Amino acid sequence: MAANNICILKITSTIFAILILSSNFMITPIKSLEFSREVSMEEMGLKTEKLSHLHFYFHDIVRGRYPTAFRVAESAITNSSATRFGFVEIIDDALTLGPNISSKIVGRAQGMYASADLNNLGLLMVLNYVFTEGKFNGSTLSILGRNAVYSDVREMPIVGGSGVFRFARGYARASSHENNMQKNGGAVVEYNVYVFHY
Repeated sequence: MAANNICILKITSTIFAILILSSNFMITPIKSLEFSREVSMEEMGLKTEKLSHLHFYFHDIVRGRYPTAFRVAESAITNSSATRFGFVEIIDDALTLGPNISSKIVGRAQGMYASADLNNLGLLMVLNYVFTEGKFNGSTLSILGRNAVYSDVREMPIVGGSGVFRFARGYARASSHENNMQKNGGAVVEYNVYVFHY
C-alpha cells in the first residue's frame, strides 16, 4: 500500500511538473516569432545621412563581337511596332569613368530593359548598378523607372541599394552621349546620379 502511494505521488508530481513547464512555454512570448519591432538607427549602425553625386558612362552593346545586351523575349508585334513594343533585353553593361569604352571601368549595369510604350520609345528599366571601384566597391544601387530614350535628359528613381548604399534613395539623370545604332545597335549614355545614403 505504501509502495502504491509512493508511485501515485511520483506520477502526480511528474504530471504537475510537466503542466507547470508547459504553461511557462505558453505564457512566455517567443521573440523569434515576432513579425516586426522598432529598431534604433544606432542599432543599425546608421549615422548622418549624406548626399553623393556619381558620374559615369553606360555602354550598351547589342551587336558585334562582344555584346553586353541580349534579347530574351519579344511580343507578337515587336517586329512590326515602331517602338519595338514588347522586347526584353537582359544586360551586363560596363560603367566607365569616361565616354570611351576603354576608360576605367567603375562598375556594371546588370538587369533588364523592355519596350513598354506603344506610341513613343519608352523603356522600363530594372537595373542594379554594381560598383567595383573606390569606397563604393561591392555596393549597388537599384533603378526602377521609365527611360524616354529620345528625350534629351531622362530621370529614373533610385529605389534602394546595398553595402554603402543601404537605405538609398535619389534619382539618376541620363543623357545620350553617343548613339551607336548603326555600329553595334547600342548607345553610350552619360549618367549623373544623386543619392542619399548613410
